[in-house]
Amino acid sequence: MTTDTTHGPTSLEAQGRLTVVGAGVMGETLLSGLIRSGWAADRITATHRRPERRAELTTRYAVETTPDNAEAVRAADTVVLVVKPQDMVGVLDEIAGSVDADTLVVSLCAGVPSDLIESRLPAEVPVVRVMVNTPAQVDEGMAAVSGGTHATAAHLDQVTDILGAVGRTVTVPERYQDAVTAISGSGPAYLFFVVESMIEAGVHLGLPRGTATDLVVQTMLGSASLLRASGEHPTVLRERVTSPGGTTAAALRQLEDHKVRAAFITAIEAAHDRSRALADAARREADQ
Repeated sequence: MTTDTTHGPTSLEAQGRLTVVGAGVMGETLLSGLIRSGWAADRITATHRRPERRAELTTRYAVETTPDNAEAVRAADTVVLVVKPQDMVGVLDEIAGSVDADTLVVSLCAGVPSDLIESRLPAEVPVVRVMVNTPAQVDEGMAAVSGGTHATAAHLDQVTDILGAVGRTVTVPERYQDAVTAISGSGPAYLFFVVESMIEAGVHLGLPRGTATDLVVQTMLGSASLLRASGEHPTVLRERVTSPGGTTAAALRQLEDHKVRAAFITAIEAAHDRSRALADAARREADQ
């Protein structure tokens, strides 16, 4: 069973110091969302290897920055790992001596299971695995949260609060994370692909590209808002647009003839399988 919870910024104030390890695009997205939601900048530390990037983050958000992951983690109550899967083992080895059972470790690293993270850290360190997608950049992200062996309900609530600063959250058993990655983690790319195709069709039909873009983007945004607000099944909403013998029916017939529905299902299954393969690769690297 999943839960969808929204928490306000007041709950963030009780969570101590937070370190973002790897303040790239997604790390900065989380950092900026926390500050907008009321988290004090002097309670956040961000790490990055490049000095120019650290200077940029300090200027933009007034947060402390450092290239030293171990130093930054030592002073933190919550550590958020936002690194590439192939870098995770090295980063865990760097910070292992700086965390203990009172430190909450949150991983936003795709394809890396929590038991692997736990195996590189001291005993009983609570680990929470998260898959969040890129609409978090505009506070409309979708994050799936899963607790590791030592993570309690309170830890999951804490992570839900943190991720609530950049969108919505759902709590799922970790065995679903590969499916989450395939659906919502990669999902924005599928929708951008559809938007791109619709814009190209509009240009092909003679519309100026800017006009086609406005039409398609607003249609996508409005349709998503209607789907959420109505609470109705997408099939019901689709049928309301589809008049017998009309233009929409003609278009949908072509999509069915070209097996677009089947292609989407196959594509998402491929993303799911790739997520599992990344996890297997991470395990093999950790065993070396």
